Amino acid sequence: MLLGLTLEMLLMTNIRRICVKDVMKTGYGTIDGGATIKAALDEMNRLQTTVLVVNKRNENDEYGLILVSDIAEQVLAKDRAPSRVNVYEVMTKPAISVDPDMDIRYCARLMSSLKLTRILVVKDKALLGRVSPRALVLDGLAVIESDD
Repeated sequence: MLLGLTLEMLLMTNIRRICVKDVMKTGYGTIDGGATIKAALDEMNRLQTTVLVVNKRNENDEYGLILVSDIAEQVLAKDRAPSRVNVYEVMTKPAISVDPDMDIRYCARLMSSLKLTRILVVKDKALLGRVSPRALVLDGLAVIESDD
């Protein structure tokens, strides 16, 4: 150890730091938990997306997420009628979230260890956006590599 610095700290100082806020997507669709899966699918089709943020019910509630993979697994595969199933029955809640200033390397580690495909970006209880492994790699890692 050199003056209290670890090798990882020394290496990190020479690498460009990219934050989650630099690669997050600020556009996202939302839906209420009480809506039907049919309504969620209609909204996904309208927005051309595979994920919706489930709104908080009140200021003390947490955000949720609903993905098409959740719908495939819990509605389609079980032969349930989309017009008779509510979003709250299928969604993931609470959705895992990260701070916008988190380094993308740590975000990627978190997503990998928890096997997540989407993660919300929240600051002071306000939803700022969402991030996916695609954004971390193509928008983040690509920038780091181009600096070398």
